[in-house]
Amino acid sequence: MRTAFWSSLCLAGALLATTTGVVHPAEPPALPLVTGEIEPRVVPLKGEDGLYHQAWFVQSFLDLKEDHAEAMTKGRRFAVIFEQRGCIYCTKMHTEVLSQRYINDYVRENFNIVQLDLWGSREVTDFDGIRATEKKLAERWGVLFTPTIVFFKENVSGQSAKWGPPLEVARLPLGFGPATFIDLFAWIRGKVYETDPNFQRFHIARMAERDALKAGAAPPKVKSD
Repeated sequence: MRTAFWSSLCLAGALLATTTGVVHPAEPPALPLVTGEIEPRVVPLKGEDGLYHQAWFVQSFLDLKEDHAEAMTKGRRFAVIFEQRGCIYCTKMHTEVLSQRYINDYVRENFNIVQLDLWGSREVTDFDGIRATEKKLAERWGVLFTPTIVFFKENVSGQSAKWGPPLEVARLPLGFGPATFIDLFAWIRGKVYETDPNFQRFHIARMAERDALKAGAAPPKVKSD
């Protein structure tokens, strides 16, 4: 737990976040509990490409604009994750973080995620229509480490000539513990960034809830608005 908390303090130089400035009429969903059932564990699948996969990762023609639209029709948020063969942080993300039942359930139910290979050769169509291999797309987006999860804005309509940072809400690079991981997904899904762009403040408050629960005290409440 303390490791996850310490990781959150290092996010200033690693977590790149931008707010949309768009007010959406729909009420954001309730934030998930700060902890939950870990068992039964979710076992990831290891493919012939050497990558671990979640069974619910999006399988598509890799047209990101279409994939984003599909996520919106299902009432979910859209994200792209870059991984690579032999990445120890990718392995830990799947086997130590996403393996926890409550984390896997929350991400699966609230996000559509497209998984890409940092060195892959599959053709991907970016939001602006440019086609590139997974490798070239990673270079275009400036993805240097794996895993890197790129979270996109809820509304990208009318931005057909844009790609990359102008369409993003945040990035989560490298490996973080379960608490930081689930809190960032909650921060995105709950649209907390629209009223408070400081993820660290949100994460520290939820860590205080966890500490209170562990100590048997009444936890302070984290507001979603």
